[in-house]
Amino acid sequence: MPGPFDDIRVIDFGRYIAGPFCAALLGDLGAEVIRVEKRGGREDRTLVSLAENDDGSPREGAMFLQMNRNKKSLTLDPMCEAGREVVRRLVRSADVVVANLPAETLKAMGLDYESVCAVNPRAILAVVSAFGMEGPYSARVGFDGVAQAMSGAVWFAGTPEQPVRAAAPWVDFGTASLLALGVASALRARDVTGRGQLVEGALLRTALTYFSPTLIEEEVLKINRQPTLNRSQTAGPSDIYKARDGWITVAVNGDPLFRRVARLIGATEWLADPRFASDKARGDNGEIISERVGQWVAERSSAEAITAFEAARVPAGPVNTPRDALNDPHIRGGDFFTEVDFPGIGKAPIAATPVKLHATPGEVRSRPPLLGEHTDQILRELGYSSAEIDALKQEGAV
Repeated sequence: MPGPFDDIRVIDFGRYIAGPFCAALLGDLGAEVIRVEKRGGREDRTLVSLAENDDGSPREGAMFLQMNRNKKSLTLDPMCEAGREVVRRLVRSADVVVANLPAETLKAMGLDYESVCAVNPRAILAVVSAFGMEGPYSARVGFDGVAQAMSGAVWFAGTPEQPVRAAAPWVDFGTASLLALGVASALRARDVTGRGQLVEGALLRTALTYFSPTLIEEEVLKINRQPTLNRSQTAGPSDIYKARDGWITVAVNGDPLFRRVARLIGATEWLADPRFASDKARGDNGEIISERVGQWVAERSSAEAITAFEAARVPAGPVNTPRDALNDPHIRGGDFFTEVDFPGIGKAPIAATPVKLHATPGEVRSRPPLLGEHTDQILRELGYSSAEIDALKQEGAV
């Protein structure tokens, strides 16, 4: 079935997560995506390597497999004159150009918006920076963990003695998803105006957005909350508890769920206790609630506790290891992952399109590309002859 972006060409100059995953989402939904990388391969190709070459050098990694399904690969040196001409031809052929590179690098490659617009006024340039294109930090470099930390989320997730960074790069993935939304919106606007535009994402902007309720509360109330690790300070019980054979999480908001928990664990006296009369009161007295719920959970296995919570219609689940998650029957039996077979690595599960369109679903149509696998094909489509392609290779441009 045709995807919503079947007639869209995306040129992906991105690296690591935010840019490449944005392009991958567009590719899942039908776009043709061309990944451009240097002749030796980008650093993100081998991060979290899954195999080695015969000489012991790392092969493609888990991050690369996840971010680069449904893409073609073109190797290119965009800094030489012949390479810059290839860039111009790519931009001329493109609907969307994705690049999460420093501003000075974009300008040197001819990928700043002024240069892109001069070559192709209909092109949409989607860029990601760490801190945004304006302000005192605009020239700084940064990764997901830096944005997590600067938003306040890392400090708040830990304890007063030890801040805790989330292992999952939620800022990168969130920025990629929001950038894809921006691109889709810009494509719709182009249908009306006939012109492309600059779409800008920033890691810090994403992190501040996702953590904004806590920031709003602090600005208005000046409450200066201190971190309490996994225990929520705004409702309860919402915490992680140790069972006889592992850990589980319970997440409760609102009076109906709280009443169910109180009855389940035999704490019905809580229902008339003013300390637990509202979400705010329960958050303020969460340590008392968590201690009592923790005692109840500790007397049971994880499965017994979760089954009891589910029977009472209280949100709860196991704290899985990565292996537990992969073995979970709901995850294993669902369509959360798609298996790809990559040369030299074998079969690996990659997360499928994270949002389901039931009439025009996203799909993984092709495995991630080998380095430069489609270089000749793409150059021919750009109008280069076989002799010209050979000359580009001899020059080191591709």
